[in-house]
Amino acid sequence: MLNRRADKLELIRIAEAVALEKSIDKELIIDSMENGIAKAAKSKFGNENEIKVQINRDNGDIGIFRKLLIVENPENTNLEISLKEAIKLNENNSEKKIGDEILQPLPSFDFGRIAAQTAKQVISFNVREAERERQYNDFIDKKDTILSGIVKRLEFGNVIVDLGRTESIIQKNELIPRENIKAGDRIKAYCLDVRREPRGQQIFLSRAHPKFMEKLFIQEVPEIYDGLIEIKSSSRDPGSRAKICVKAVDTSLDPVGACVGMRGSRVQAVVNELQGEKIDIVNWSEDPAVVVANALSPAEVQRVNVNNEEKKLDVILSEENLSKAIGRRGQNVRLATKLLNYEINIMTDEEDSERRQLEFKEKTDNFVKNLELDETLGQLLVAEGYSSIDDIKDSTLELLTKIEGIENETAKELIERAEEFYQKDQEEISNKIKDLGLENDLINHKGLTPGMLVTLGEKKILTLNDFADLASDELTGSYDIIKGERVRIKGYLEDFALSKKEADDLIMSARDIAYKDWKMKNGKEKIKVINFWKYQQNY
Repeated sequence: MLNRRADKLELIRIAEAVALEKSIDKELIIDSMENGIAKAAKSKFGNENEIKVQINRDNGDIGIFRKLLIVENPENTNLEISLKEAIKLNENNSEKKIGDEILQPLPSFDFGRIAAQTAKQVISFNVREAERERQYNDFIDKKDTILSGIVKRLEFGNVIVDLGRTESIIQKNELIPRENIKAGDRIKAYCLDVRREPRGQQIFLSRAHPKFMEKLFIQEVPEIYDGLIEIKSSSRDPGSRAKICVKAVDTSLDPVGACVGMRGSRVQAVVNELQGEKIDIVNWSEDPAVVVANALSPAEVQRVNVNNEEKKLDVILSEENLSKAIGRRGQNVRLATKLLNYEINIMTDEEDSERRQLEFKEKTDNFVKNLELDETLGQLLVAEGYSSIDDIKDSTLELLTKIEGIENETAKELIERAEEFYQKDQEEISNKIKDLGLENDLINHKGLTPGMLVTLGEKKILTLNDFADLASDELTGSYDIIKGERVRIKGYLEDFALSKKEADDLIMSARDIAYKDWKMKNGKEKIKVINFWKYQQNY
């Protein structure tokens, strides 16, 4: 036990030294010591007692007390005491009354091995938690900035970086591929996240994130730092190629030239930091067609068809420019897609012509077959912009009669036939939905049309939970690289011209409903158990 004056003062000096080393409050260290000694004292005097320890901040004297509640008729002598007995312990307690607490002094004792270990564990835990809280508070404001540090060690592909007073981690997937990093190297990285973690690093860095490249450009290009040039978007294939889209706020500036610098000095500094990653600097425009033409460089684009509602771009170019636009393993078009946040379809002039002819024929055949029209009238309607029977149903006599060759009677007959077909089609769809066995929760889900429901049913998606498990790409379609070729994977609801945002909204609303239903069925306690299990899995 610390019973000599030298030992007592040493205790205070230790607290001051730890506080200085860890950059935390000395009071917190002493509080931790008090808690640790209190826990050790419980093992000596009994866990049923409520122990309080007080350390004198000046001379290091340690006082050990038992906290007792003054009651009229004590039942538990370990926690309660009568007023009479309290006064016997200390005359000063005469001023106390029923319901007050007193501190009964306990004799000092020698720490046993187990008690000392217990105290040590409590102190270490509290100090560690305080240190982690200090780290979090120090670095939370540095999120979304570039940090510099020394590589301390490598662990299972992850890089531990010493930032001075604390450590951070660059996870394996956030490193530039094939980057040679050794212990002792000075390294820069983007502060991706700062979060409270029960153990391990709390500061997460990245060298593969597009924001890392953007922050490097801010450092190297004064015009961006001063706000004269704005970075609109960026995309990266770490270690290989990247694209960055810039806009000049001051119209007198050339944003691309400013980012490149004299003899490429500015962009080269960024390239060197990114381990030789090739960077395409793209001039931004309000017109996505202009941006995509710039982004697909060195390919020469002939024309671009823009669909802003569905956020799709059809890029038409010559055969010799096709491979340039796509890039090695689809890299060029993939980066351009991320840059614009538009779906980009690359095709030759011949493929575009064939697609248009096929679409024209399909629309014409639809009118001829279902509305019993002659081919000439069907072609005339398609040429005037009517792409579906619904378009005719929702049209007016005034609009139809403006088409050369269509009189009032013909227009009236067209609308009637379209309405008749629509009613018949809806009845058939309703019957098909019943036959497919779709559940009411999916049928009644807001945003899903009868046609969509039939398609989902044919894909064996029969419940709202089935639908909630889908990803938006599964609905709208996506591109994938198979054997070096960019291949279109058709989405379940692609034929319904569903945008990615609409698909996301449909799926997220389904997940909200499914989660609420699950919560109602399983109760709050089960949710707590599952959340705890998820927490354990993370660590």
